[in-house]
Amino acid sequence: MAVHLPPLGGAVEWLNSEPLDPAGLRGRVVLVNFWTLTCINWLRQEPYVRAWSRAYRDDGLVVVGVHTPEFTFEHLGDWVRPAVAARGIDYPVVVDNDYAVWSVFDNHYWPALYFVDRDGVIRDQHFGEGRYEQSERVIQQLLGIEREPVPVEGLGVEAEADWDQLRTPETYLGFGRGEHFASPNGAALDERRAYDLPDSLRLNHWALAGEWTIAPEKAVAGEAGGSIAVRFHARDAHVVLAPGAQESIPFRVLLDGEPPGPSHGVDVDEDGNGVLCDGRLYQLVRQHDAVRERTLEITFGAPGAEAYAFTFG
Repeated sequence: MAVHLPPLGGAVEWLNSEPLDPAGLRGRVVLVNFWTLTCINWLRQEPYVRAWSRAYRDDGLVVVGVHTPEFTFEHLGDWVRPAVAARGIDYPVVVDNDYAVWSVFDNHYWPALYFVDRDGVIRDQHFGEGRYEQSERVIQQLLGIEREPVPVEGLGVEAEADWDQLRTPETYLGFGRGEHFASPNGAALDERRAYDLPDSLRLNHWALAGEWTIAPEKAVAGEAGGSIAVRFHARDAHVVLAPGAQESIPFRVLLDGEPPGPSHGVDVDEDGNGVLCDGRLYQLVRQHDAVRERTLEITFGAPGAEAYAFTFG
């Protein structure tokens, strides 16, 4: 039985377009991309989706991005619009704060791709990163054309992960999904208290120092000088942060107790300095030489920093 493109109603707003619906899209090939602005897997997929939109737009392809938030702060359009601008997204984007579009698709993943033919029938789907050449071939088949794949090179946070060296999973910092917390005496839930770093961290474990409140989806710094340390093995290290009620919060990153130097990420300088001013994913580390196990510590210069998750690549 054919599954048709479901309604796209229930959105909070549309960016880059008036509201679209299946009837108005009939006769076009549609690629629906579910994403959330802090998802490293989507960030690494996005240069491909962006390239396909531009390469095949005149052939009849319409890309529809559906921003369905994972974390509470991602419900704010104030963060979605800058994310759209920062990534150079010029195709229509549905702000799906209430999970209306997510639900009618019965979707469960970020990122997710749904490939819809000119009759409005969903012909293929793919969840997660990868399979880029095959996905582009699906687009071409639905359009009735055949070309060489579009060249794509992800830069900065959009660069493909070093999969052979990636040995640390996504690490959530709230008590709802947090694991491997290593500060002595354990965590106090929804209670402001002082923490200390252990003498050493095991691989894939993390800890807090200073006063923090560990809430269901985040850890919130209660004082200047609060820090988070994590032991990881990956080329890249990122953290999802939001400034809370503050306009900006300076932070400092150390690798094994030293400034990162040439291994700094795009959001940090060689001395390890950065500024938290937007709710988004921040790249702290990109190891420039041989990838090895390291300890990352990020220290905030003011209270109020909200830390949600570390991701690696």
